[in-house]
Amino acid sequence: MQVKIIGGHGGVTRNYQATSYLIDDSLLIDAGSVAAGLDIHDQLKIDHILLSHSHLDHTKDLAFICDNCFGLKDKPFEVYSHKTVNKAVKDHLFNDTIWPDFSVLPTPQKPTMRFNDIEKEKELILGDYKVLPVHVKHPGDAFGFIIEKDDIAILFTQDTASTERIWEVGKTYKNLRAIFTEVSFPNHLQAVADLSDHHSPNTMKAELSKMPADIPVYLGHLKPNYQEQLIQEITDLGEPRLHIMYADDVRFTFE
Repeated sequence: MQVKIIGGHGGVTRNYQATSYLIDDSLLIDAGSVAAGLDIHDQLKIDHILLSHSHLDHTKDLAFICDNCFGLKDKPFEVYSHKTVNKAVKDHLFNDTIWPDFSVLPTPQKPTMRFNDIEKEKELILGDYKVLPVHVKHPGDAFGFIIEKDDIAILFTQDTASTERIWEVGKTYKNLRAIFTEVSFPNHLQAVADLSDHHSPNTMKAELSKMPADIPVYLGHLKPNYQEQLIQEITDLGEPRLHIMYADDVRFTFE
């Protein structure tokens, strides 16, 4: 299974893109930078889009991928998230005021995008993939996802503060190859991290003890304005299984 980090940051500026992870060209996790980071030919290959939550840095490029691919696909982008998230995106983005409602364009029968409500810990079958949504600690009914294909499973928390259930479930997967999670704010902004349900390096050190053992952990969602400080503070933890995703447009292959 290949994971392409189209964008892996917790903010947007030159050379830093918001969160979008692409699995094997066809399954997208979050849409923070998918239109900016892929050419239209590759955007058209995407079939399924998982949204972890409704925050703009995880959803904004839904607007542009629909615009880019309008009239070019013979089937809609299938978007999956908690009903709270889908409603927020439809009400506040695809509302014909901020952006056209591509869930009914060009016609309600053949839309560019279709929203699907999913439930916690109810497995989805999306093509070759099994997807288990698990709630994590972040506003708006946020999900993490455990994605399995053949004999490989990968766990994605996306945005979260200290959480419990996804680690309990993750320990039941004997074929787990990797964990993708986040560290957003440096230690001196711990109060901000706590208020916004994000990690700092200090809280990530404690979180590691709850994770499935001996699995490599890839840290994204670094805030661009604090990236150098975050890299230093994460390095200072001295945890060899932590890998910092400081660059976008990189690929990881798991076998």
